[in-house]
Amino acid sequence: MSYEIKVSKTNKSRISEVDFNNIVFGREFSDHMFVCDYTDGAWHDPQIIPFQNLSLSPAAVVLHYGQEIFEGIKAYKHSDGSPVIFRPDQNWNRMNHSATRMAMPHIPEELFIGGIRALVDLDRDWIPGTHGSSLYIRPFMIATDAYVGIKASDSYKFIIFTCPVNSYYN
Repeated sequence: MSYEIKVSKTNKSRISEVDFNNIVFGREFSDHMFVCDYTDGAWHDPQIIPFQNLSLSPAAVVLHYGQEIFEGIKAYKHSDGSPVIFRPDQNWNRMNHSATRMAMPHIPEELFIGGIRALVDLDRDWIPGTHGSSLYIRPFMIATDAYVGIKASDSYKFIIFTCPVNSYYN
């Protein structure tokens, strides 16, 4: 299946507000995020939108039964300024292994890697250029059914956001 990613760019970038020399790990977020929904047994509506808060039912399965999975990936700047993403195929494999364990749907490679590439390409200016720094990529999937009871969700949201980071350890 082929997925077309709809892109809605932010009206105003926040990049000028970031001190790239003093980034606290995981506290600054780039301008956009990738989102895709799973309902009725299929993934649909992949899009890149401005980074924003989520709206969830207080009864969402993720909040009561912890049906959620995530990965962590890094992107670096190549010497020519282009983004280089470190082994996203390995993260895709691990994510789907976790999905199986958590009774969640698999994410097609085209959505996982294609979403990451499209998002990183759009926010490429957020990749720090200093030694030891990178753009941290956080893909995750959450169960979104509004249901308080013991069963796997039937609906999910797959999201990817990024944040510039310096070394986690000194």
